[in-house]
Amino acid sequence: MPSLLTVTTGQASSAGRKKQNQDFHGLYVPQGTPLHTKGIAVAIADGISSSDVSQIASETAVSSFLEDYYCTSQAWSVRRAGERVIAALNSWLYAQTRQSQYRDDADRGYVCTFSALVLKAASAYLFHVGDTCIYRIRDGALERLTESHRLRISRYESYLSRALGVNDRVEIDYQRLAIASGDVFVLATDGVYEYTDDPTLIDTVAVHGDDLEAAAAHLVDMSYEHGSHDNLTVQLVRIDRVGEASADDISEGVAQRAFAPVLEARMHFEGYEIVRALHVSGRSHVFLARDEVDGAPVALKIPASDLKADPVLLERFLLEEWIARRIDSPYVLKASAPRQNPTHLFVAMEYIEGQSLSQWMVDHPRPDMASVRPIVEQIGKGVLAFHRQEMIHQDLRPDNILIDTLGTVKIIDFGAVAVAGIRESAGRLGSDDVLGTSQYAAPEYFVGAGGSTRSDVYSLGVIAYQMLTGHLPYGPDVSRARNATDLNRLRYTSAIVYNDDVPVWVDNALRKALHPNPDKRYAEVAEFVYDLRHPRGELVADHRLPLIERDPNRFWKGLSAVLGLIVIGLVSYIALG
Repeated sequence: MPSLLTVTTGQASSAGRKKQNQDFHGLYVPQGTPLHTKGIAVAIADGISSSDVSQIASETAVSSFLEDYYCTSQAWSVRRAGERVIAALNSWLYAQTRQSQYRDDADRGYVCTFSALVLKAASAYLFHVGDTCIYRIRDGALERLTESHRLRISRYESYLSRALGVNDRVEIDYQRLAIASGDVFVLATDGVYEYTDDPTLIDTVAVHGDDLEAAAAHLVDMSYEHGSHDNLTVQLVRIDRVGEASADDISEGVAQRAFAPVLEARMHFEGYEIVRALHVSGRSHVFLARDEVDGAPVALKIPASDLKADPVLLERFLLEEWIARRIDSPYVLKASAPRQNPTHLFVAMEYIEGQSLSQWMVDHPRPDMASVRPIVEQIGKGVLAFHRQEMIHQDLRPDNILIDTLGTVKIIDFGAVAVAGIRESAGRLGSDDVLGTSQYAAPEYFVGAGGSTRSDVYSLGVIAYQMLTGHLPYGPDVSRARNATDLNRLRYTSAIVYNDDVPVWVDNALRKALHPNPDKRYAEVAEFVYDLRHPRGELVADHRLPLIERDPNRFWKGLSAVLGLIVIGLVSYIALG
């Protein structure tokens, strides 16, 4: 049986002479399969003193990294998983600052420095941004493994050149090292390492032996006594036994799992029994399967064989599982518990017994507002769960929405989701997606502009419009747009033209959600959903809607009457003449 990595740890933190501790730290030592596939994660963050909210940034950075790292696909290398988690985290912090009162002064926003250490098998993986520090003690010598991203202008003045949350993109220092039994890794904030010399640090760790908690507390106390005016945090991790090295370590990451074979009913695959195929596309195949342990039904998704030649789409497939684990909403499909030691590429999701929204619209060709509103509201809540995580769904459409037997709506596909900070997933739709979703995609995608939360608002607006009318607001004209001029030519067709039961104020809400210019749409999906149920003065005003759109029958009858009177007048004039 292969040997497993074992460690001894110790941590300590103090506000020191400050009123508030803006440092945050944490570590996670998993058991079982995650220890083998993901390893041990340690993280430390230091909020900048100029910000009153940086302690929120540092706590979020550490807790989110320790949670999200273990949600990433087991097929990802440690480097890929760590860098993508940190990139997404950085974008979330940056967005919080941009949405806050500190948007014009990043130094007062949600900013922190950050270092993380992942220990797996026989390797250490380091991720670093800012002026926190990672050291290694080996054979009685101390080695600094990270560089400070702080530029000193003078003895008394310096500034951070890199930190989480400062910009929408972040540059991450990364390195991988081989580890050995007896190695001690030290993670510290500047309140500790600037007030502790190398011999003292080495001696403290040696003197306290197995009690690394006491060693960490002693280092914090000594730094305080030596005059530190900052928060003080230190983490110690000693390698007691190195895990067995494998090809994974040589290739720096989990070896790519094999593509699944052709699956058929009654086959046994990765602890599941295949029941039947549910959906087949050019990007993936989805099967109903039964868990052989507890009998629970699951939806198994495997990449299509064509993805072998398309690393971008394969990357996106692997990203779906992580997205599913990060989104916690009753209106978004959940990922099943990961399997132990999988050998093939696949994703297991909860199985929803129900029907697609596409089928629902076929069964309900002219639903009333009371039926449409709850469905649109649930979709909106699901979309909002993505937006809160700085994600854009980008592919909302009736085929990607299921309604279960209790009437609960679930968004089920994440193949086109753009995650802030992760470049590979942003902006590009696969070829089959463009053809399949052009009816619901926002106009800006077709003129080469990037998407935003307003793009998802547009897609939800199309779905609501189609449910109420059975038609699309612009027909096929949106997908033909190639420039701003084409967008300006788009003319919204009032929903009342197709369904005179639609209230004027609801039609005006749809008009706003479906505006070709994203800047003139609702900024948030919640605003649109709210206006579908609560009439506002600016939406109720009848004069905003031309009579030909508000009541076309009355318009044409009135026009006919006017023309008739004109004809009668002309005939009378000629007769009298």
